[in-house]
Amino acid sequence: MKYGICNLSVIPMRYEPSDRSELVSQVLYGEHFKVLEQRKKWSRIRLAFDSYEGWIDNIQYQEVTEEDFIKIDGLKPVMAADLVDFVSCEDKQLMPIPLGASLQVLDYFSHSFEGQSITIQQPKKALIETAYLFLNTPYVWGGKTNFGIDCSGFTQIVYKLNGYKLFRDASQQVTQGDPLSFIEESEPGDLAFFDNEEGAITHVGIMMQDNYIIHAHGKVRVDRIDHTGIFNSEKRTYSHKLRVIKRII
Repeated sequence: MKYGICNLSVIPMRYEPSDRSELVSQVLYGEHFKVLEQRKKWSRIRLAFDSYEGWIDNIQYQEVTEEDFIKIDGLKPVMAADLVDFVSCEDKQLMPIPLGASLQVLDYFSHSFEGQSITIQQPKKALIETAYLFLNTPYVWGGKTNFGIDCSGFTQIVYKLNGYKLFRDASQQVTQGDPLSFIEESEPGDLAFFDNEEGAITHVGIMMQDNYIIHAHGKVRVDRIDHTGIFNSEKRTYSHKLRVIKRII
């Protein structure tokens, strides 16, 4: 078994070992992983944080020993807290890092960081404040940063920045937490899930006060929600059909 760590700002994770393959997620600076399979150009990896699997380019990560992987895995999480920040490399060059980048590996890279960071678990009420940091971020399938994000990448990173773990995809996240019987029982920070005509979970967002929801659809936006689903006031129609609301925290 081989191991690796992301030493770049953000790298694409693809469904198949090809630059033309679908983007399924992204690996952010400092995230570590197991290498399940290695080919001439590509490696299939499993992220330590959420066990998500996909293919990344061999030249876009740094291999680590099993001993270092275990050591990194045991470090207390420290995350970048600003929308955009930089680490200073050994050659004094600056490298941008995204919101939510893992900073506990700075010493491993011999990088330095002078920005704001998050080190402790935040109360549930902080989720909405964090979610607003991503407002108007464009929707990008597989995205996990404030320059492009998908619906489940949005909920995952918001929870992660507050010290809570969610799986990567909406169809996985819906298996977490406890279901609520009525929308009136929801609290800001609960997750609302939506399905398609076949009953498959295809969308997720974060509940707010007074029957509003913040979610990634075209961009990260705030819309009304009721028992039917999400109502898009601009198009005067429902964009998503509500399936269930779950309390994770």
